[in-house]
Amino acid sequence: MTDTARRLGWKDWLVLIALSALVLLPGISSIPPVDRDESRYAVATSQMLASGDFIDIRFQDEQRYLQPAGIYWLQSISVALTGTADDRAIWAHRIPSFLGILAAVLMTGWIAAGLYGRMAGFGAALLVATCFAGGFEARIAKTDAMLLATITASHLALMQIYLKPQGHWWRPALFWSALGAGMMIKGPIILIFVLLALLALVVWDRKFAWLGALKPLWGVPLFLAIALPWYVAIGLVSEGGFYAEAIGDSLMGKVGESQQSHAGPPGYYLGLFSLTFWPGSLFFVFAGYWAWANRRDAATRYLIAWIVPAWIVYELIATKLPHYVMPVYPAMACLAVAAIFMPGEAKAPLWVKIGAGVYAALWLAASGLVAALGPAGLHWAEGHLSPLLVLAGVVIFLAAAAALLLHVIGRRPMALVAGLVAGGLAVTTVYGATLPRLDTLWLTPRIVAAVDAHGGCETTRLITSAFREPSLVYRHGPYDTLLAADPADAAVQFATETECSLALIDASEADAFLARAAALALNLDAVALIEGQNYSNGDAMSLTLYRAAMHATDAADGQP
Repeated sequence: MTDTARRLGWKDWLVLIALSALVLLPGISSIPPVDRDESRYAVATSQMLASGDFIDIRFQDEQRYLQPAGIYWLQSISVALTGTADDRAIWAHRIPSFLGILAAVLMTGWIAAGLYGRMAGFGAALLVATCFAGGFEARIAKTDAMLLATITASHLALMQIYLKPQGHWWRPALFWSALGAGMMIKGPIILIFVLLALLALVVWDRKFAWLGALKPLWGVPLFLAIALPWYVAIGLVSEGGFYAEAIGDSLMGKVGESQQSHAGPPGYYLGLFSLTFWPGSLFFVFAGYWAWANRRDAATRYLIAWIVPAWIVYELIATKLPHYVMPVYPAMACLAVAAIFMPGEAKAPLWVKIGAGVYAALWLAASGLVAALGPAGLHWAEGHLSPLLVLAGVVIFLAAAAALLLHVIGRRPMALVAGLVAGGLAVTTVYGATLPRLDTLWLTPRIVAAVDAHGGCETTRLITSAFREPSLVYRHGPYDTLLAADPADAAVQFATETECSLALIDASEADAFLARAAALALNLDAVALIEGQNYSNGDAMSLTLYRAAMHATDAADGQP
């Protein structure tokens, strides 16, 4: 294969960017702020911009010492450049996540094209763009998409050095820069995915001379120059509190015991894999035996080392979330397309073929679930079916079934195309056309609309007790939203300033709130009723908005 055939040209890059945007952008502005992590990041970023303090991280009056400042800085830049600081437009906070997934897509294409050819580069890149987990992370303002970008960049550079130690200076520069950037995004998590792979290669090959090509004498100082200043500054500002919480409680706490009810046994990620990396999970599993049979090939060995050690570690860690293993997906995509486009086929034994057949049936079932998510989700939440979503679901399943059939009969490039069509349509259908329409679950936008309609002041203080989700703090404003300890406390807080205050009270706590309000001689009017489900905890909610009777106006539609 010629060097030209192994490269993606500028037109190829433009096509990849366009296709990725087509798949990843729908929903980025129409999905409301998601609870809880995304909205916490957005609130902290908003406060960082308002205060001008880019070292300390806060959620209202509380310190937020779970992650470094990198993602808040990126979101701050995005919000500032788009001029949306006063609008609380969540899409501006999501731009870094979209760019993180896009960068991972392009770097995956670069890696796969360099190893296996131009069409393999296209296929691997689009497997990352259309995978279900990545599609969600591109649309949510958290750390994981940008962490994926830094880990992929680190591996791109490290793989180049491993395969050809004598090379350009940009490779160690990229490696150490990406490592430093990853440390600023999510702390030492990047080391699990990068250094474990490096260690596995040294042990596997029993060679370590190539490590000198990393240029640690100037690479380590570069890494420290990127990450160390903020870590020193936050240590001084927090008097060590950041390290106690972020490393002692958050990081180490996740290893030994599950946090926030995010538990799972070993095998958790294996069980979810057919969905989280769908549709690429089909092609990777079918490529598994090929990869093992070709483990003598240095590139294949590197990709295996990228995947296996980190996967094992995360299966053993107590706290589990589906996206935690997402940084190995680029390597999986590369191996998946290698088995499709590289000449020669490994002759699998019977037990491998039986296992692949069983998995194919499971993958087809997972495809049915993915295809049904759009129409079934809308019917469950809103009580009606959308003919277009039903049609999209049918097309998704048929494309997935075609991908499986084509792969089985040996038409593997066409199988990949069918799988990518299914994946792209599924991601846009679920995240772009379904999630934004689940009004029953999106309580915050309706609450904010009611507050705007009944506030009566330029700035309205909102006091809430039962519904304490960060999305409400973000949309109404961190300085104008008061999270009361209980309904009685909500009444007390309301009494301190009745003129420009509203109280949001759930039906389950209305009696306690009204009793305390009566004891405080408060005369209240109920001006709006908002009903729905809090998806963060599954609770059905019937929320009433109260204001002081002296400001009563004509009753609003839907007033209780």
